[in-house]
Amino acid sequence: MRFFKTLSGRFLVLTAIFVMLAEVLIFVPSVARFREDFLMSRLERAQIASLALLANEDITDELQEELLLNAGVFNVVLRRDAARQLVLSSPIPSPIHATYDFRNPAPLELIGDALAALADPTPRVIRVIGEPAQMAGLLIEVTLESAPLRSAMIDYGLRILLLSAVISVFTAVLLFLAVRGLLVKPIRRVVGHMQSYAAAPEDARQVITPSAGVTELREAEEALKTLQTQLTHALKQRERLAQLGGAVAKVSHDLRNILTSAQLFTDRIEMSEDPQVKRMAPKLVNSITRAVRLCEATLAYGRAEEPAPQIEDINLDNLVDDVIESERLAVGEAGISFSTDVPSRLTARADGEQLHRVLSNLVRNARQAIIGTGREGEIGIAAYDENDHCIITVTDTGPGLPPKAREHLFQPFHGGATKGGTGLGLSIAQELVRGHGGDLTLARTDETGTTFEIRLPHAPKPG
Repeated sequence: MRFFKTLSGRFLVLTAIFVMLAEVLIFVPSVARFREDFLMSRLERAQIASLALLANEDITDELQEELLLNAGVFNVVLRRDAARQLVLSSPIPSPIHATYDFRNPAPLELIGDALAALADPTPRVIRVIGEPAQMAGLLIEVTLESAPLRSAMIDYGLRILLLSAVISVFTAVLLFLAVRGLLVKPIRRVVGHMQSYAAAPEDARQVITPSAGVTELREAEEALKTLQTQLTHALKQRERLAQLGGAVAKVSHDLRNILTSAQLFTDRIEMSEDPQVKRMAPKLVNSITRAVRLCEATLAYGRAEEPAPQIEDINLDNLVDDVIESERLAVGEAGISFSTDVPSRLTARADGEQLHRVLSNLVRNARQAIIGTGREGEIGIAAYDENDHCIITVTDTGPGLPPKAREHLFQPFHGGATKGGTGLGLSIAQELVRGHGGDLTLARTDETGTTFEIRLPHAPKPG
């Protein structure tokens, strides 16, 4: 039973079935043709017997009976012209059941009559009409039993079916061997490569080398090679990321302790009477606090995933101003200006800390891109409501993203939006936005600048 579950076994069975089906379609008209030849031969033999009577009209009853017996008929009527007919006759055991005219038969009629003859086992007396051979008259008519005809048809049909079975088996075996050599062995080779690769996916030597001669199998092997190559690369990258994650976790742990100590010093800085210090101290405190939280989030990420956002209604105007103020300090004398277009009362459903990280990453990338050109530029943040979403855009007048960066824009360690970047910033930003049920997309990039769009859904309306 296991053999018939294989591709070879099923192909063997299907081939035998299809060949037998083809032979059956040939069998029906063949049997009909055999029946026609059988009855036509009876007509010819009856014609010969009737010509003996024509040569000598003084034929005894014994000789007439012998002629009819040799012809296999009960009686013969041969019409040579309109006025004369020759008749050989003997007693008919039963009434005539049916008459068949072979002077101009239709193919479908012959097939139907043949099937009816096979299906009816009752002995009958039938009449057959045809044209005499060699134009020896106008018409010849005989009566005969149907039993010998049916017996001969059954014998002929059995021989045809036996021959068909032999042809089917022979053809199926040949096709089985061909399929086994052309398809099954290459498929087993591919399966063997897959099993070997599964045992050691990090080993590049286990990647399949396409060698199949069949086009479809060759394409499958090439696709498998591409998949295995990408998977091997991804596994190596995953190992590097795991090692990097361990190192980052250690650094974040120590950095958190350092920043916690720095928080203690900021308390004394806030007590200074210097107006400049008083103005800058709260921002320094906020920055250090945010850095501590980032370290804690990094440690949490090393254990699991990015923590779930604590979503609430936040004022976008204040958040954007905070991001811009932090970036202004980093710009210094670089000649970069900032602009905002955020309604004062516009709110968004988001985690304030995570959204601050997203905007900071986008603005930082824009700042680095403009600085890389050596020219002045502008970075703008705008926000507005659109249907059931809050839309936030970050636009810059930088040089635009290169084609290579666009291909893997949100994939980590595939190159960032800026030269020398790792791509982690955009990857983390997109992950954070998707955690809010929103999306971060590249809306536009060309030689005049780049625009990123953040779509954050509003709270669902009560049903």
